[in-house]
Amino acid sequence: MVKRIFDLILSLGLIVLFSIPMLVIAALIRLMSKGPAMFWTDRVGTNNRIFKMAKFRTMKLNTPQVATHLMENPEEYLIIGGEFLRKYSIDELPQLFNVLNGEMSFVGPRPALFNQDDLIELRTKKNIHKLVPGVTGWAQVNGRDDLSIPVKVSFDEHYLNHHSFAFDLYIVLLTVIKVVKREGVQH
Repeated sequence: MVKRIFDLILSLGLIVLFSIPMLVIAALIRLMSKGPAMFWTDRVGTNNRIFKMAKFRTMKLNTPQVATHLMENPEEYLIIGGEFLRKYSIDELPQLFNVLNGEMSFVGPRPALFNQDDLIELRTKKNIHKLVPGVTGWAQVNGRDDLSIPVKVSFDEHYLNHHSFAFDLYIVLLTVIKVVKREGVQH
C-alpha cells in the first residue's frame, strides 16, 4: 500500500514537472523522423499479463521487435537524437503514465519484451512474475544491459526476497547516479 501511494504521488508530481519537456521532446521526435513520437511496446507485466509500455520512440519504424542487445547493428536503426534519449534514459519518461495506471511501479524487475521467452520462463520459475514490473530495478543498478539473462534473474530474485520501501528508495537513488554517469547502457 505504501509503495502504491508513493508511486501515485511521485508519478503525478513528475508528470506535472516534466510535462512541458515531454511535449518538446515529442515535437522534436516528430520533426526529426517519420512516424509517431511515442512507441507502445508489448511487455510482460504482473502474472505474465501483457500490457502496453510507453516510451519515446528512439528507433526507426522498420526496427525489428527484439531486445536491442540481440540486434547485430542497433545503431543503424536509431533516429536522430535517439542515442541521446537512450543514453540519459529520457525515452523512459512516458512510463510515468504506466506507473500512474498501476501497470508498473518505480522499482521492480524491468518488464520483459513479449518475446523474451528465456527471461519470462526463468522469472516464472522463481515467482518473480508476481511482482509489479518497474521503471528501474535491482538488476538495472547492477549492470543493466551488461547482464546476462541468468544474472539478471538472480538480481530480480534477490529483490523479490528482500524488497522493502527503504530498499526501493536506495534503488531509486542508485538509478539517478547511474543515469547521470551513463553506466550500463550499451545502446
